[in-house]
Amino acid sequence: MRFTNLCRAALLSVAAVVQQTDALTMGGKPDMVVKPYKREVLQDIVTWDQHSLFVRDERVLFYSGEFHPFRLPVPALWLDVFQKIKALGYNGVSFYTDWALLEGKPGVFNASGIFDLEPFFEAASTAGIYLLARPGPYINAEVSGGGFPGWQQRNPAILRTREPGYLESTQLYASSIGKIIAKAQITNNGPVILVQPENEYTGADPNVPEFPDPIYFGFVEDQLRNAGIVVPLINNDASPKGYFAPGPPAFPNHTDVYGYDSYPLGFDCANPNVWPDNALPTYFLADHLNQSSSTPNSIIEMQGGSFDPWGGSSFSKCLELLNSKFERVFYKNDFSSGITIFNIYMTYGGTNWGNLGHPGGYTSYDYAAAIDEERGVAREKYSEAKLEANFLRASPAYLTAVPQNNTYANGSYTGNSALAVSTLLGNVTDFFVIRHAAYNSNDTTEYTITLPTSQGNITIPQLGGQLSLIGRDSKFHVTDYDVGGINLLYSTAEIFTWKMYGNKRVLIVYGGLGETHELAVSGGGHAWTTQGSDVKIANRNGATILNYDATAETRVVELNCDLTIYLLNRETAYNYWVISLPSDAVSGNFTNATYEVSAPIVKTNYLLRTAEISNGCIYLTGDLNATSDITVIGAPAHTSELTFNGESLSFKQGWDGVVTATATYIAPTIAIPNLSTIGWKVIDSLPEVQPGYDDSLWTSADLTYSNNTIRNLTTPRSLYASDYGYNTGILLYRGHFCANGAESEFSIETQGGSAYGHSLWLNDTFLGSFYGGDKYMNWNQTVALPSLTAGEDYVLTAVIDNMGLDENWIVGSEGAKNPRGIMNYNLTGHPQSDMTWKLTGNLHGEDFEDVTRGPLNEGGLYAERQGWHLPGAPIQDWTSSTLGPMAGLTKAGVNFYATNFDLDMPAGYDIPLSISFTNTTVAANGTVPSYRSLIFVNGYQMGKYVHNIGPQDVFPVPEGIWNYHGSNYVAIALWSLEGEGAKIGNLSLVAGPPIQSGYGPVALSPMTGWAPRAGAY
Repeated sequence: MRFTNLCRAALLSVAAVVQQTDALTMGGKPDMVVKPYKREVLQDIVTWDQHSLFVRDERVLFYSGEFHPFRLPVPALWLDVFQKIKALGYNGVSFYTDWALLEGKPGVFNASGIFDLEPFFEAASTAGIYLLARPGPYINAEVSGGGFPGWQQRNPAILRTREPGYLESTQLYASSIGKIIAKAQITNNGPVILVQPENEYTGADPNVPEFPDPIYFGFVEDQLRNAGIVVPLINNDASPKGYFAPGPPAFPNHTDVYGYDSYPLGFDCANPNVWPDNALPTYFLADHLNQSSSTPNSIIEMQGGSFDPWGGSSFSKCLELLNSKFERVFYKNDFSSGITIFNIYMTYGGTNWGNLGHPGGYTSYDYAAAIDEERGVAREKYSEAKLEANFLRASPAYLTAVPQNNTYANGSYTGNSALAVSTLLGNVTDFFVIRHAAYNSNDTTEYTITLPTSQGNITIPQLGGQLSLIGRDSKFHVTDYDVGGINLLYSTAEIFTWKMYGNKRVLIVYGGLGETHELAVSGGGHAWTTQGSDVKIANRNGATILNYDATAETRVVELNCDLTIYLLNRETAYNYWVISLPSDAVSGNFTNATYEVSAPIVKTNYLLRTAEISNGCIYLTGDLNATSDITVIGAPAHTSELTFNGESLSFKQGWDGVVTATATYIAPTIAIPNLSTIGWKVIDSLPEVQPGYDDSLWTSADLTYSNNTIRNLTTPRSLYASDYGYNTGILLYRGHFCANGAESEFSIETQGGSAYGHSLWLNDTFLGSFYGGDKYMNWNQTVALPSLTAGEDYVLTAVIDNMGLDENWIVGSEGAKNPRGIMNYNLTGHPQSDMTWKLTGNLHGEDFEDVTRGPLNEGGLYAERQGWHLPGAPIQDWTSSTLGPMAGLTKAGVNFYATNFDLDMPAGYDIPLSISFTNTTVAANGTVPSYRSLIFVNGYQMGKYVHNIGPQDVFPVPEGIWNYHGSNYVAIALWSLEGEGAKIGNLSLVAGPPIQSGYGPVALSPMTGWAPRAGAY
């Protein structure tokens, strides 16, 4: 499809919409374009006020983690991630959908198989997770083109604007995805409660005449409403600019709820210990009051990690930067602004499989998130996030507490200018967030604090000693906090949760190891220690005071007001869980306050997935990485059975009703193939440079124009790959010419995005390569030519790596249109017109062959075009090679290696499997050899390895792509960019820590196999 041939009638229909609302730019009144749904809600299940959302008339803290289903192409594992997010204490997930994966050919929308969202919605409902849907059309998200399909490079209209050509191009996608989301709304008993139009519509080129454009933004909103979306619309400014906020000042076509993003530490993973001065955003409250005081204060993307570029520092460094300390300081700072819609980007990152990533990042999208790429939850930041979420979940007073102006936070309440205290005041309960005034300080500061309470101002601690705040830490202190009708007068120890079982209340608090903490209970009466020691207990003014030092020892104190308090250190608190499943018939498994207050508190290591109590029996499911003691607080008075993952455990029930047991971890026996001895088959995947190769079926580069508006042609015919429908993966070009004997050099400019490379041949003679670098998106290279025979025909072959399309964050910058392929060339002794070009990419371009794995999974290598990366490929006639890619090539070129092997992994375990590259080979001059590899597992491209740039050399592949109980097909493309060739020093299959799991069997993703391809060349 070329946009010069777009249906005129369709364009006129879009133009009419624009024309009808154009009064805004011609002096019309803003209310002329306010839609009916702007004035009245379309449903009454999800509503809001200035404090929070309501769901079915119950105030809800929307505490959410970002998770993209398209980055985990195994629908059978989506529930696993949802359960791990639910176990954090979250009740929400935000997700994008990627237009580029769903409409790879203009006019053909496909959301089936791994792209079907119905299993995603079902898994969310099963886990009890509300959803914020973010369909774009533009999503950014570090995906190719920011979600724009490659065919948008041919669209002459300016993307993300009111231009009719762009608006019309979005119609099929917006209508189709909108209807899919609409079916899953809570009004249809689904999990979707919020929808976001567009994404980070915040920055624009100065030459864009209308920005922020209410006509464009209103059109995007109308597309969603016309598709049946009735739940509230929420936006996300990249920073709190107030664009399309309900007011004041109100924008025409404003969203229902205003939100913004926050990435305060940026993405400097190379310096993981550096927290720059003045990077803590303390202005969110003031901005909110100025921009959208009538809606909840909402952060739609709070930094949960960082992307990492080609040549970057690795996600391990990002994890050091964005660690549990970051969460404690920055998240609690956000909460001090009264945030009640809070989404952490990312909470599970996943994998940029199948070329879906943008050129600014490599295959892994681990993001240093709380849940790692292999779905593991062993990171401390996972546990810290769980503590914070559970506190707010157990604190309904937070939802209506009013944050105070923090201009004078330094020295407040403590009299110590080194400390800052921000305050939220409620009808009864007050919340105080304490941090260092220099938020990035590494000092430990001792202090006392004077807090207002219902008994007047009290200086804490009352029983002697000093409180302390270590460097890069922050805490919640509370006063007059309701624990099921019992007043916690104050607490400097942070609250994990509290529950009520009949007349009995249980409160769990914690502090950093070695810290002194104090709490007081109004009317607590007599108190005594039932576990542990060294708790100071006193009674003053009718309150029972407890003072303790947080050590490795757990203390339990009983008060005769029917309150049990667990005094923990933070590391011990990490092992406590609250899972409130199931709920009532209306709420399903979604968190419901009525059932939440009596949910059991369970102590176990690693992960608790679900908890249910029925007829005196306790049913738990979870995961173990070691034998674990299990403690159940809130067990039935006469518990008759305790099961963990379906196995009945021997247990004891104490006088206090607490049930204890042990879940045994049994280390599995794991046998995985040795890839250096398993045996491989190999075939040349660059026959294009061999004599006699026939490219007659290739696409002729015959266009004398390009609709690409970002770069004018500098060649007689367009050599931009997307002009011919090749939008992804490796590209190949063949330039034909007849020699005249005057040729001495060939110059070429190619463009492939960050870290791309190219290689050049004249007939079968290797001319040279551009090895690539993280900072280069294009390159000019001149190579010397051998003496050519006049009158002879020659072919210049170029292999170019397309690293994905650039994003389009800046409106009007048209970054997604940065073309890929050959930008310019020159052959000495010839005008450019003497060369005629053919090109190819993935077989048949936008009429891509493998619908199962989508439009981006394949590139243009010969083996890919034949489909030999798919299971069942006819490799039996290829050359045998014991070492396969570890034998490598002795010259520049591309080899394609394949092997089959069976896996028989133990049932009942989640055992991550990765493909690992190591290479100790260094060239004689000390340089790192330049080669690239593509990794295919059962047809899915699960990795791109660039040896000379990195940093990634281990590529996780999830179960479901791996067949853990049967046959697997692995293929490796090895492209040597050097004339001496290259080999992989060691290629191995690596098993991660085996997790004994209660999740259950994992169904395979669709595994469409090889079949002869019509028209393959």
